[in-house]
Amino acid sequence: MTGNTATQEQPPQYYTRSNAENSQQRIVFCDFDGPLVDVSDRYYSTYRLALADTQALHLEQGINLPIQVLSKQQFWQMKQDRVPDIEIAMRSGLQGEQIAVFMGRVREIVNQPALLQKDKIQPGVRWALALLHSQGVRLVLVTLRLQSEATQILRNYGLARLFSGIYGTEEAAAAYQNYAEVKTQLLAAAIAEQTVPDWNSASAWMIGDTEADILAGQAMEVSTIALTCGIRSCQSLKKFHPTRIHNDLLAAAHYLLGITQLVGC
Repeated sequence: MTGNTATQEQPPQYYTRSNAENSQQRIVFCDFDGPLVDVSDRYYSTYRLALADTQALHLEQGINLPIQVLSKQQFWQMKQDRVPDIEIAMRSGLQGEQIAVFMGRVREIVNQPALLQKDKIQPGVRWALALLHSQGVRLVLVTLRLQSEATQILRNYGLARLFSGIYGTEEAAAAYQNYAEVKTQLLAAAIAEQTVPDWNSASAWMIGDTEADILAGQAMEVSTIALTCGIRSCQSLKKFHPTRIHNDLLAAAHYLLGITQLVGC
């Protein structure tokens, strides 16, 4: 449980379309971190805390590290551009075994409750999910987060009821590591349980914000929508050739329901 609490928002606006029946057989497999939840504050806070802990540990040994703390904008741009964490550590003034200490500390604290509370729902997510659900689109969550954790957050925001299934991991660090193979396995399980034997993959979409989501969708022959509101930039996502690229989940929902044809980049 993360301790997230739902915020007050205006009721979602519903849209109607003349050919809504075409969407009733559609199924959307959606990632959690990025498309639904903004994790940038948590990841940046983790970076700063791990850096401070690494500096403090070496000060105890009489070593004053030349730490250069990146701004959040610098840090998040590097994450979006897929700059390796080792290089981020080096640009922050670390070298050698100092990097290993820093990386170990990141893995230890990134999923601690105090930091998880920094996650917040992305703008427009309530509207996007309500819109898709109201038009008969089946929603299935496929995430590298702990299944119990993702379920609890969705319940806190009153969104769990909109999903036909929630597929997550039992490993807390999986989301930070972003394992494409694990995401593919989860998507395969979701497809097996959420679709009929003679289902048509052309009616399904995988929506996510990383290469793991795109690769998983491609492996399962499902069309993919990459979102730029998460941890990867438009240029990074383009390298993996998703079917579509949009700015956020609401823009993707509008496209799927024929409300707009705009792309994100």
